[in-house]
Amino acid sequence: MIITSCDNKKIKDLAKLNNKKYRDLTGEFLVEGEHLVIEAFNSGCLKEIIIEEGVHLPVDYNYTEVSHEVISKLSSLDTPSNIIGVCSKSNNNSIIGDKILILDEIQDPGNLGTIIRSAVAFNINTIILTENTVDLYNPKVIRATQGMLFHINIISMNGIDCINELKSLNIPIYGTDVNNGVDVRSLSENDKNRFALVMGNEGNGVRQSIKDLCDKNLYIEMNKNVESLNVAIATSILLYELGR
Repeated sequence: MIITSCDNKKIKDLAKLNNKKYRDLTGEFLVEGEHLVIEAFNSGCLKEIIIEEGVHLPVDYNYTEVSHEVISKLSSLDTPSNIIGVCSKSNNNSIIGDKILILDEIQDPGNLGTIIRSAVAFNINTIILTENTVDLYNPKVIRATQGMLFHINIISMNGIDCINELKSLNIPIYGTDVNNGVDVRSLSENDKNRFALVMGNEGNGVRQSIKDLCDKNLYIEMNKNVESLNVAIATSILLYELGR
């Protein structure tokens, strides 16, 4: 049966997932577009596909057909996709591996999504999102990751607590400081084997309470006419250098 009414209870409940409150309450989130739906399917977190009537189903999976009007109600895009996936949030809550990225109060969804893509590209094992960081399941974040959120361990954790846990594991903590840091290119191979890199808020950088716990601060050598880099770009450069 094709659902044609936007007042259908199932559709009204799914539409609420565009709100963080309901994502947190249900443990579910939406992805839009064939690429993200397939990535969710391959990761095992896809629960259901909502597809516009007459559109080809990209994978053999549980689905509900709806009208264009209904899928437009569910979409967060100006030009709605014709396929939406209903997904379960990851239940990972443990730090995995020796290469960790800590994101301290990152606010821009596009920045978070780009950073996640770079973290996967440069072989980070775990991303830790501290309190007051933009929601991982924000639709803009998900789109910016291009599906890479399904390919890396991402957890949320209090910033101070995660630093203390990493210190108990003898993992060096690297902050960033353009004035009192060391050139990332000067690090030894041993320095790059195990680390946790902390990247801070777009406007304020890493909180002082966390910066005080860092073992070393890094900076990127660049043209003196440039005061700073976008946090997503800076993170990508640092991860590239740490992975060399």
